[in-house]
Amino acid sequence: MSDAKFKSTPTAAPGHATDALLPPTATGGGQTSAEEMELALMIVVTLNLEVAAADIDPNARLYREGLGLDSIDVLELALAISKKYGLNLRSDDENNLKIFSSLRSLNSHIQQHRTK
Repeated sequence: MSDAKFKSTPTAAPGHATDALLPPTATGGGQTSAEEMELALMIVVTLNLEVAAADIDPNARLYREGLGLDSIDVLELALAISKKYGLNLRSDDENNLKIFSSLRSLNSHIQQHRTK
């Protein structure tokens, strides 16, 4: 897949995925839920990644290995998550390695602690 369709998302409100960009909802195992796919799309758009959201394995590592995010990417992502979900992710949280270990773990943390 090309990342070109992600560059056309400005017609949608910032931080909101349109149904046309999301694959059918799937759950369990290595399949991606609708919430995970929405988060994957936010990651791709926020960080301007050259990967399709649907290609992000929900169990693959986000930081360094896997998706290859660095500490600046994680800070940018934490800010976007804070704005969209009302969730304050602190840089000194001892659980950050676990929280940001995969799309699935990040989504789980967001769903448990979100205020929006």
